[in-house]
Amino acid sequence: MPAESGSSTPSKKRSKWEDEDEEDPPSYIPQPKRRAKPKSIKPVDEPRIAESPAPPQLPPVSQKLSHSVYVPPRTLHPPIQPSRSVYSYERLNQIEEGSYGVVFRARDKQTGDIVALKKLKLDEEKNGFPITALREIYALMSCRHENVVGVREVVVGDTLTQVFVVMDFIEHDLKSLLTVMPAPFLQSEIKTLMLQLLSAVNHCHQNWILHRDLKTSNLLMNNRGTIKVADFGLARRFGDPVGVGGMTQLVVTLWYRAPEILLGATTYSTAIDLWSVGCIFAELLLKEPLFQAHGELELLSMIFKLLGPPTNHSWPGYSSLPLAKTISLPSPQPHQFRQKFSYLSSAGLDLLMALLTYDPERRITAEDALDHPYFSSDPLFFLHELR
Repeated sequence: MPAESGSSTPSKKRSKWEDEDEEDPPSYIPQPKRRAKPKSIKPVDEPRIAESPAPPQLPPVSQKLSHSVYVPPRTLHPPIQPSRSVYSYERLNQIEEGSYGVVFRARDKQTGDIVALKKLKLDEEKNGFPITALREIYALMSCRHENVVGVREVVVGDTLTQVFVVMDFIEHDLKSLLTVMPAPFLQSEIKTLMLQLLSAVNHCHQNWILHRDLKTSNLLMNNRGTIKVADFGLARRFGDPVGVGGMTQLVVTLWYRAPEILLGATTYSTAIDLWSVGCIFAELLLKEPLFQAHGELELLSMIFKLLGPPTNHSWPGYSSLPLAKTISLPSPQPHQFRQKFSYLSSAGLDLLMALLTYDPERRITAEDALDHPYFSSDPLFFLHELR
């Protein structure tokens, strides 16, 4: 899984867990402290006062609560447990390193489970814990699903800059598989993969989470053919209100980026994830990325060539986009879907065109895509182990 961003303090202390030949540090046994003996205080002789009956206690007019009426008492809150140490895991090998962190393969010493351990890069972080890491952990914990990679816990090392996210280890990613496979996936296999992907995306959207970076390298697959959506580093909550500053346009890898983002839309919705799903669908069919552009202008040109240039009918809000007037549209022409995907069934072509629709308001949702006739037509989907 691709790693996440972070930075650190000027003085960097290397974790013993990262050294190959270091043994686990000896466990620390705290010594009990002696309790100081309280000093005795001599009583002061005071004149006796004749005892009088205590005045009757009146009921209080208003009793101040120890907590807000809108918040349950602390006894009903779940107990906060400390994070486990990274020394609970045995490092096996490094998987990959990116700008956001380093991912290791490790073994849980207690259970023997193989996991993926992502070390966040906090060595040069000056503004506290990075928001990208917080968003990723929050999104993963909010979107627990059989087709979303599972986060198990967060463990810590010797210093404050050594924080690790423990996730399920998955053997393959879809991009690497497409590169080494001698033949493309069968139609029944593509249906199985698309059903799992759409199920995960729909679950995220139902929980108000935008992924914002769906692509084949972020789709992990185990040896039983199960897809797991990973890398939620760009994920965030959506809805009203959007928040101060709006939503950034620096999202989604270029080849999978929706046209509304390319044209400078300041607000966007779940439709940007569905455009990425359409690009992934086409990549599974072609065994290569659909739009292999080197820049945004070239990508727009490739989109216009496949879909035909946008019109007021196909995209009513096109002219109001910030960069629409800076783009010169080609002459009108019909779409080229049938020529590009000549072996795809009519139902499959309809689903692909519904995913790759200009107007975000008309683009099919993940929930509706799951009920598309493509998945009930022959050949039917099925689950099996990889060939």
